[in-house]
Amino acid sequence: GVASASATAIVGARAAARWFVVVHTMAEMYKMSSVSLCPNLVGQIVTDLVIMPPKQGEPSYELYQKERTTILESLSRRATKLSAALNTFEGMSCQPATGAMYLFPRVIIPKKAVEEAKKLGDTPDTFYCMELLKGTGICVIPGSGFGQVDGTYHFRTTFLPEEDKINAVVERMAVFHKQFMAKYHD
Repeated sequence: GVASASATAIVGARAAARWFVVVHTMAEMYKMSSVSLCPNLVGQIVTDLVIMPPKQGEPSYELYQKERTTILESLSRRATKLSAALNTFEGMSCQPATGAMYLFPRVIIPKKAVEEAKKLGDTPDTFYCMELLKGTGICVIPGSGFGQVDGTYHFRTTFLPEEDKINAVVERMAVFHKQFMAKYHD
């Protein structure tokens, strides 16, 4: 049989998935999965910690507060840095993050790029995002998937790269954007 796997880490928790092609292998995996339908212990503990963090006076409260503050302040610095940088890109504007870990910059896509996207059967924002991915390895999500005013283009990005890596991400995006705008300049 053929199997492939992927794994990811999300805020300290890890998840993995496997895809199986052979039907009898899938049936066996279904049986194995069926016997473990109860939530896993780690998931239960993480959920408990998220909804009931340590309280003042408990042994881990001080460490929890220190780690939480450090993480939130770092996220704020990264959000501010990325938003400020995106606002310097030609034809791009970005509001500061106000709660989620996403930014939704608006980008004015040149007419030639809009026409190229249409030739390929893509929306202009999807075309921009795919070109960014191909050119830099940076994955952003087209704004058309979130609903946007006709004729405007956006993308969603995060500011989750570690603080010591965010400058390199900003630089790669800046170089790409400058080249994209030059290539498709009206």
